[in-house]
Amino acid sequence: MFYLGMIFIFLGIMAFFVSTVGLIRMPDILTRMQVATKSTTIGTILVLLGVACIEPSWSIKLLLLTLFILLTNPLSSSVLARAVKKAEK
Repeated sequence: MFYLGMIFIFLGIMAFFVSTVGLIRMPDILTRMQVATKSTTIGTILVLLGVACIEPSWSIKLLLLTLFILLTNPLSSSVLARAVKKAEK
């Protein structure tokens, strides 16, 4: 399970790297926000899954943390996007 956890953590770090590259390469604020939200959500979930594989006694807490991230990260991105759209008018 340790090596599987390390693979998940590595994939999560790669998702964070993709997010960083996307923030540099994307042309406008809304596309950057979309890249940042999707990649960091997936990266965080993969890292938490890797930690759960390495330390199974933390699984319930990590599951709750994952659910919280899944519920709040896209919502906060949506609120920021609406604020940007309103500010552009």
